[in-house]
Amino acid sequence: MINQTMQIAFSSPNREIVSKQRSMCLHRPKLVGVINVTPDSFSDGGRFQNQEDAIVSALRMEEQGADWIDIGGESSGPGTADVSLEEELDRVIPIIAGIRKRSEVWISVDTWKSEVAKQSILAGADVINDVTALRKDPALAQVIAEEKVPLVLMYSKDSKTRTTVKETSYTDVMISIKEFFKERILWSQLQGIASKQLILDPGMGFFVSGNPRYSFQILRRLQELREWGYPLFVGTSRKSFLAQVSKNQFLEVHQRELPSMITSSIAVWEGASFVRVHDVAQGKQMIDTMWKLISS
Repeated sequence: MINQTMQIAFSSPNREIVSKQRSMCLHRPKLVGVINVTPDSFSDGGRFQNQEDAIVSALRMEEQGADWIDIGGESSGPGTADVSLEEELDRVIPIIAGIRKRSEVWISVDTWKSEVAKQSILAGADVINDVTALRKDPALAQVIAEEKVPLVLMYSKDSKTRTTVKETSYTDVMISIKEFFKERILWSQLQGIASKQLILDPGMGFFVSGNPRYSFQILRRLQELREWGYPLFVGTSRKSFLAQVSKNQFLEVHQRELPSMITSSIAVWEGASFVRVHDVAQGKQMIDTMWKLISS
């Protein structure tokens, strides 16, 4: 039974994703811009506390070339605080609704809570992005199955809603990630979620390990996941594993843009369908350059 299910799940490439009333063709890589409406985000904490500023910034990202805006109302980094259901709804729903009134750009919501997902979809969100891969709130699977929207399943060494700085060690990091996804994909299917709804995110940074070498290994071997046929969603932008790429030099978050673009371009080259970035203008140039290289 399990083997048959897995064979079906990995049998053919997914060339598009379909949301409530529209689809996105994946013939070329897509750019995802980040809007974190949280005070403790590692990269832009507090920047988008004003809802109108967040909406305007999202629309500017679309103008700069973003195909999709990823909105987060609860930080998942090490040491961040829990957010109540009511507070998360207050943070994200007005922004989703505000963007949707002015734009048809794709919107995802970074949440593990089933009620946030449900209300976000009603407000106009297209995709749910769950850093727990349906491990924290099993009711989220029912929402995804009923609403038939795409779901990003993300690998994380931690089963909780936020990651840690623990230096997890792997004999083979890609084998561990693939085993994780096999189990999560099968569980999702058993909850009624179609394979065509799923997008895989291999994590990166602290979600994988406090040891940066594993994130670089994943980037080098992305094709091993791409061969399964699921779209890959990769976010290296400004993450911790880029902080010490040069000997005797520590890059602060705002100094990591160059390694962010380099690693994102490698993800595109290795078959990622989506790259998640903070600097959309540079991300657009990167994707366009890589597409010229790939398609020439």
